Amino acid sequence: MSLAQIFVIALIVIPLGLITTNRVRLDIAALLTAIALGVAQLLGLGVLGAPNTPDNAIKAISGLAEPVTVTLFSLFVITRSLDKTGITRWLARGILAISSKSETRLIVLLTATTAFFSLFMNNLAAGALVLPSAMEVARRTGIKPSKLLIPVAYGSCLGGAATYFTTANIIASDLLRAANPPQAPLHILDFTPTGGLIAIAGIVYLALFGKRLLPDREPSPEQVVARRTGSELEDVYQLGERLWEVRIPPDSPFANKSLAQIGIGQRLGLAVVAIWHGRQAVFAPSPDQIVRPGDLLLTVGREERVTQLASEGLKIGRETNNGHVSSRGVTFIEAVLAPESNAEGHTLKELDFRSRYGFTVVALRREGRSYRTDVADMKLRPGDSILMVGDRRNLKNLQRSSDFIALETDPGDQPVQWRQAAFAVSVTFGAIIASILGFPVYLATLIAAVAMLVSGLLTMEEAYHTMEWQAIILIAGMYPVSLAMVNTGLADTIGRGVVSLVAPFGPLGLAAGSFLFTALLSQIIAGQVTTLITAPVVISAAISLHTNPQAIAVASAIACSASFLTPLAHPVNMLMIGPANYRFGDFFRAGWGLTIVCFVVLVIGMVLFWRL
Repeated sequence: MSLAQIFVIALIVIPLGLITTNRVRLDIAALLTAIALGVAQLLGLGVLGAPNTPDNAIKAISGLAEPVTVTLFSLFVITRSLDKTGITRWLARGILAISSKSETRLIVLLTATTAFFSLFMNNLAAGALVLPSAMEVARRTGIKPSKLLIPVAYGSCLGGAATYFTTANIIASDLLRAANPPQAPLHILDFTPTGGLIAIAGIVYLALFGKRLLPDREPSPEQVVARRTGSELEDVYQLGERLWEVRIPPDSPFANKSLAQIGIGQRLGLAVVAIWHGRQAVFAPSPDQIVRPGDLLLTVGREERVTQLASEGLKIGRETNNGHVSSRGVTFIEAVLAPESNAEGHTLKELDFRSRYGFTVVALRREGRSYRTDVADMKLRPGDSILMVGDRRNLKNLQRSSDFIALETDPGDQPVQWRQAAFAVSVTFGAIIASILGFPVYLATLIAAVAMLVSGLLTMEEAYHTMEWQAIILIAGMYPVSLAMVNTGLADTIGRGVVSLVAPFGPLGLAAGSFLFTALLSQIIAGQVTTLITAPVVISAAISLHTNPQAIAVASAIACSASFLTPLAHPVNMLMIGPANYRFGDFFRAGWGLTIVCFVVLVIGMVLFWRL
């Protein structure tokens, strides 16, 4: 064994030891590993290239430009756009409706949903798509994300085992053509029988044992942001009992006049939350907003004030949506008076609050009591909190203020914005279809992400904030390890040794050994790279042993989807670490049994479907 190979083994074993004992964070360990490889190459050790070629040291940071990293960047933008339009909330509500908030049912549904998406799209894309819905389910049920996100990750891998469109499976098919002599490639449904059986068995296993094996860990501090939904804030401020619908009759003297001219706020101390003109809605309308015949005004205030409008010819009714208007698209923002605020002792009118910040205050809470009328004329005191409606884009201006502390609400009860959602879904499926037709996945997802940004569906600031940097650093930092194992010949040496051990056990032994070796190697090397390492070796062994090479290629490729033992095994595992606050050992505890199940079922599938 060469010095370079020994060095690479040490770089794998030592960081893994530090990670498993929780002495070093995953992302820091990945960065340290990449740095060590780069320095070693710079000093003349051939780990990333030929010896004494210092220029190859740049490969230590090549993971930042790898397709998987670009794909991950793009997927963060795509899934944030889907979440913003309400698609992920709609999916979460559907899952909750079926599960009845049962933890076991949720585990099964999230695993099965992600597995289904993985049949048609990249595994990482499927996991990233379901992740926001899983987090929404966790928020609504109180179940910790650590109980739900590993099933999402495992579901994407299980689904990937049953489809031709997984990267490792496509590579294995191509490598059959490159064999000596060339072999027939795999057909689009060759993975489905064996992989589908594995996916079903995996889902059943998680249904039976997932609840006990999955960690029950508090999420990381940055994930624990106790944000109320708009509906919850409406209840806290007791807004429902003061919500009124005011209809403008066609012959009303107030028709075609502005809110300022009507004087609802100035004369009666009422706040207009929204105006509906047919299907069009204007939330937090300005005083200059023109009221048209037939418009419906949603107002907040005392009954005796609202009834004065009835005496002026307007039609008055109660809000009919269980007292909650958040589900109709009204956006609420809560703010509290900052310590030593300059706003103390002043009224909202004196502060010209609406003009300065773009929000309409509809209620004020003071010493446990809510005030919903004449709020703009009340002098602010320490401890006051205010409830506002307005455009979320104005929030940044309020957050810069030293007088108020803005508390953004959770959008979980907001309705789906179907027009924007249709665009987001169309762009996303366009990227998926392009990938299926052979367009590079990283380029297809990048185009989709840029389309979301150019359309204004998502701002660049929102895109930057939605990035899970830990996952990106992990992938970028660990990619050079894969290069080093290939470049030093370590992977090939290990592979040939394994094949020599299992070959005497016949065709079924070769398939089983190919699966085990590839599955274990894929826990520290990306699945695509693992396939490039192991598939040529096992295919050649199958040809020399007169065993069906297509069956062995399927076994080796499916093994790359058995990414259950470490977070390094697949980018989708890394994606779940931050939101759920997972530790390295969580994946092994939950995944070792699943790996055994997949191995047993693969052997059964090789016998049933491939006659080995």
